[in-house]
Amino acid sequence: MPLFWKPYKSDTTQFIEQLRAQRPTLEAEQRAGRGLLWDRPQDREAQSAYRAARVPQQPYVYFPNSHK
Repeated sequence: MPLFWKPYKSDTTQFIEQLRAQRPTLEAEQRAGRGLLWDRPQDREAQSAYRAARVPQQPYVYFPNSHK
């Protein structure tokens, strides 16, 4: 390995490192944004009611009951 060799960093990696250096609160902002949509308490009663109310779909929805 030559003495002047330096490890390769892709453009994407360089961009992410630069973005993190410019905005040190970026990761905390991402976690807060995720919490708004994904990390929510689940209502198990509502989920079971939704599952019980499902109607089975026909195998081919465009011609229902045509081949009986």
